[in-house]
Amino acid sequence: MRFLSMIRIDETTGQVPSEQLMADMGKLIEELTRTGQLVSTTGLRPTSEGVRVRLRRGGRLTVLDGPFTETKEVIGGYAILEVQSKEEAVDLTRRFLEVHGTDWDVECEVRQLDGPELGCKP
Repeated sequence: MRFLSMIRIDETTGQVPSEQLMADMGKLIEELTRTGQLVSTTGLRPTSEGVRVRLRRGGRLTVLDGPFTETKEVIGGYAILEVQSKEEAVDLTRRFLEVHGTDWDVECEVRQLDGPELGCKP
């Protein structure tokens, strides 16, 4: 079973990961990649560098450059997990969050991926 774990952050805080957080996260990523539980993960660039493309009824497309001021919390990164159950996906997500320590206020949304697997396996 594959799950997508999306980390939600508040971009308005200006908080950036410390060197220690990056080192600890690197160790966790290495471990979970080695065990096959982590398929892919990365952080996302700020919404100020992003673009939203929207399709409205009637076929009208709009393009909006970031930042997206109406949104406080945004997806700051993701992990694709290969696990046996939703509970295991939640446990791994908990580990990702615990690496952040006590100075962060973040949350993750965990959702099962649906449909056929696409792309290449590592």
